[in-house]
Amino acid sequence: MKGEVSAAEWKTRVDLAACYRLVAYYDMSDMMANHISAAVPDEENVFLINAYGMLYEEITASSLIKMDVDGNILSKPDFGDLNYGINKAGYVIHGAIHRARPDVACVIHTHTWAGMALSALDSGILPITQTAMRFLKIGCHDYQGVVLDKKEEASLLSDLGDGEALILRNHGLLTVGKTVGEAFNWMHRLELTARSQLAAMATGAKLRHVPEQVLQETYMNYQRQTRRQRPHPGRPQAALSTNRRGSVDVRYQIKYAETQRLTAAARVSPSHHEGESYDIDFADRLR
Repeated sequence: MKGEVSAAEWKTRVDLAACYRLVAYYDMSDMMANHISAAVPDEENVFLINAYGMLYEEITASSLIKMDVDGNILSKPDFGDLNYGINKAGYVIHGAIHRARPDVACVIHTHTWAGMALSALDSGILPITQTAMRFLKIGCHDYQGVVLDKKEEASLLSDLGDGEALILRNHGLLTVGKTVGEAFNWMHRLELTARSQLAAMATGAKLRHVPEQVLQETYMNYQRQTRRQRPHPGRPQAALSTNRRGSVDVRYQIKYAETQRLTAAARVSPSHHEGESYDIDFADRLR
């Protein structure tokens, strides 16, 4: 597959495959259900998505299906007798967002136990932790049944607006990002928000609320370029560059997670934590 696509598309494929593995590693997958999609660079209204039938931990760069926002499959690998296709519900949600939001490079949708529980609460997110405060203005989308046709697209897009996260009521969670890494970072934080809120509520104790002014100031601290470092005299700018609102290298994140897991299982030596050898093995696993 690598030699059959552009360098930009291959990089996106590797990033997206890494994101699937990372979501599985952090226990945010739902077997073969749910989807993570990524826009194909330099191709308008075209995106990559998982084959319906593969577990998240099985996804590779070459196993991803390429399709357009109208639901047409443009290319897919030979799955043999399994002949995997796409999940229509996933295409409707992801296709609608990629069509309406060209600024979005990646869309993640999950059905975690915490996310589903949060989506069923009438209160939505309670800004009782610092992490939750970054979602102070998150949108909510009312449940209308399994999304199998386009009649729900307009309300879904309206509820998402130009935001990065959305609670699908009685359903689950959704995040978007300008990179695959950014979308993952939003989802990771949103999942932590859900788990911490449910844990706090489960104690039955009175919840400690934060003054509105502090909530607003904290929310603003998570907006783009708010906390970027200024150049230090005598030090190269690149050495001080900081990630913009979640612009993490998703391949590095999953490489770290995989290293920790493999080391714990005594399947690699300590010397395998650093250097080119692990990078090569890691890339091979995603192809």
